Amino acid sequence: MATSFSASAAAAAAHHQPLAERLRPRTLGEVIGQQHLLGEGMALRLAFESGQPHSCILWGPPGVGKTTIARLMADAFDAQFITISAVLGGVKDIREAVEQALLARDGLHAQRTIVFVDEVHRFNKSQQDAFLPHVESGLFTFIGATTENPSFEVNSALLSRAAVYVLQPLGEDDLRQLAGRAQAIGAVPAVEQAAMDRLIAYADGDARRLLNTLETLSVAAGREKLAEVTDVWVLKVLGERMRRYDKGGEQFYDTISALHKSVRGSDPDAALYWFVRMLDGGADPRYLARRLIRMATEDIGLADPRALRLALDAAEVYERLGSPEGELALAECVVYLAVAPKSNAVYKAFNQAKAFVKKDGSRPVPLRLRNAPTQLMKSLDYGKGYRYAHDEEGGFAAGERYLPDGMPDTPFYRPVPRGLEIRIGDKLKELRELNNQKN
Repeated sequence: MATSFSASAAAAAAHHQPLAERLRPRTLGEVIGQQHLLGEGMALRLAFESGQPHSCILWGPPGVGKTTIARLMADAFDAQFITISAVLGGVKDIREAVEQALLARDGLHAQRTIVFVDEVHRFNKSQQDAFLPHVESGLFTFIGATTENPSFEVNSALLSRAAVYVLQPLGEDDLRQLAGRAQAIGAVPAVEQAAMDRLIAYADGDARRLLNTLETLSVAAGREKLAEVTDVWVLKVLGERMRRYDKGGEQFYDTISALHKSVRGSDPDAALYWFVRMLDGGADPRYLARRLIRMATEDIGLADPRALRLALDAAEVYERLGSPEGELALAECVVYLAVAPKSNAVYKAFNQAKAFVKKDGSRPVPLRLRNAPTQLMKSLDYGKGYRYAHDEEGGFAAGERYLPDGMPDTPFYRPVPRGLEIRIGDKLKELRELNNQKN
């Protein structure tokens, strides 16, 4: 009788676990996705089959299996599994993990230990450094999980002692397979195809998000005694929610990079797509307006000087109208910048001039170019010999030189043969020919 009660109690406890936990893979073969790492002959699969655990960093977006892989690694090597949350934990938790690892190592069965640190990028430098001596001594195997680029967020010393595995968002087929498993155990009612398509898109590659959403909908559907979850009902329950979007993390900077490169590449459709993705993800339109101003100066420049004015106007319109009306002005600017002629000639010239000045000495201003507001300055020949361009033919003092004496001619600015810079280039060529004739 006691055995029967224990079994039923265990079954009840399992039933009350979150759906994501109930469906967590128990073997490597049950893992959905990440076949670029876990498929036959792939790096992480080989690590499992090697018989020797090694420290590693699992880098990827939420809900792609980082914790699952770490747990499976502990099972594969019959290791004690210790979890530390870098969000809630600290040095005290690290010390406790070390003590547990020592007890396991020195115990009767000499068990290995794997210390799994979730959100390891949240630990500061000193906290991350606390793992180093124990990783080096082999006391435990360190596995860190992070959604941020470990190159920037993990100490180089710790990073050098750990292999980095990059996990990818789950694909649509992976998520459908996962939803099928949830339905197979009776955790989810029948779902209309259009509703499932919407839920897959809403999950955005995040398995946990899909399962949590399905679980929420399942409870709501049970209360309403629905035989099937429809797309209309899903929209009513979920409302208009944002896609997964980390406004401060790498995904944010990857997306703005994609927008900038689409504008630079003169693809208005791609530029609009990434622009809307950022708005949909909750990016501040004022930040986007600042980026558009940057694009106008960096990638369009004097090929179309109107682009900068349009970007400034779009930013001002947004300030006056706010969202959502003002977003249209920003979208108009995105399209204009994408189709405008491109030139980074001024951008390059500015950077070259900065680099030259940084490594060059402080050359004196030639006397003829100096200001002479006092009689003393005039007596010292300040301004002597200066040719006033407006008094010269064509408003140009042909042959005059404005760089410091002794400095070689350095053509920082080289207009490109696009847009207005075609005419600028022609003008500069004409002026240089006049200079050559004088010299």
